[in-house]
Amino acid sequence: MRDIHAANAQALYYYLLRLTRGQRELAEDLVQETMLRAWRRLEELPTEPDRIRRWLFIVARHLVIDAARARAARPAEIYGVDVGWMPASENAYEEITDRFVLAETLDRLTPEHRAVLVELYYGGASVAEAASRIGIPEGTVRSRSFYALRAARGILDRGDDLL
Repeated sequence: MRDIHAANAQALYYYLLRLTRGQRELAEDLVQETMLRAWRRLEELPTEPDRIRRWLFIVARHLVIDAARARAARPAEIYGVDVGWMPASENAYEEITDRFVLAETLDRLTPEHRAVLVELYYGGASVAEAASRIGIPEGTVRSRSFYALRAARGILDRGDDLL
C-alpha cells in the first residue's frame, strides 16, 4: 500500500485539486478517502501500476461527484462552507464531467498551446495581453490559439479515453 501511495498520491492530489477548483483541504480529504478505499480492497486491486492508477482516478472522480451532491443538499449559510466550486445547476454530474473532460483535454495539449488557451479563455486576456504575459508576438498568440483549438477539437472528437 505504501508503494501505491508513493506512486500515485501526488498526481491524484493535483487531479482532485483541479476538479475541486483549488480547494486544497477537500482535495486532501478526497485523496485520503481514495487511498482508504484502495486499502480496503487491496486484495482486489489490479497488479499492474497503470491499472491501479486508473482505478484510483476513477474512484477519486466518483468521490468528487458524491461530495458535490452532498454539498448541494446542504445550504452554505448553515454550514459556513464555500460551495463556489460546485455547479449551480440541477445536473451536477454533467457539469463535473464536463470540467473533468476539459481539464484532461488541456493536459493533452502541448504546453505552448495550453498556455495560450488558458490566458485567452480562462484568464480573459486579450491577444495583446496574452502575448505580453507569455512573452511571444501577438501573431504567434493568434496562430497558437487557432492550432490549439483545432487540437482540442480533435481530442474531443476522438474521445481519447477522457472519462
